[in-house]
Amino acid sequence: MQNIAQTLEKAEASCDAHGTRLTTKRKHVLTCLLESQKAHSAYDLIESVKATFGDHMQPTTMYRILDFLVSENLVHKLQLANKYVACSHITCEVCEHGHVVPQFLICNACNRVDEIRIESELLQQLTTNVQQAGYTLMSPQLELHCLCGDCASKAA
Repeated sequence: MQNIAQTLEKAEASCDAHGTRLTTKRKHVLTCLLESQKAHSAYDLIESVKATFGDHMQPTTMYRILDFLVSENLVHKLQLANKYVACSHITCEVCEHGHVVPQFLICNACNRVDEIRIESELLQQLTTNVQQAGYTLMSPQLELHCLCGDCASKAA
């Protein structure tokens, strides 16, 4: 990922293009997420923003900011953990892969999160399997719990 200042510029331009604004508080939250490869809860982010920027936020404010960042495709919500990560595609001009359905590898040991691409054929097969089982897919986002390379080598 490019440096944080460049990423924030891209995020601001994306918001401008959508007729929205990346306010200072929103930038602070996004910056804290960009500085970490780990998922954070809203309460983790309240503490991080306070420690980094000296800016105290109420939980309701944090949740509104996170909802905005998710709606702008700048942040993803990990549904199972109820935590948030910065989108790894913020700086894409025109990605050759497009802005695809996010798939996440989550390390159970250190909580590191990586966003990966999944082939559309596999996603279609999963959707078909869900429909054949008599269900309706609500979200194709996958959250795979794993061990990252560092933690796996430590465990070996």
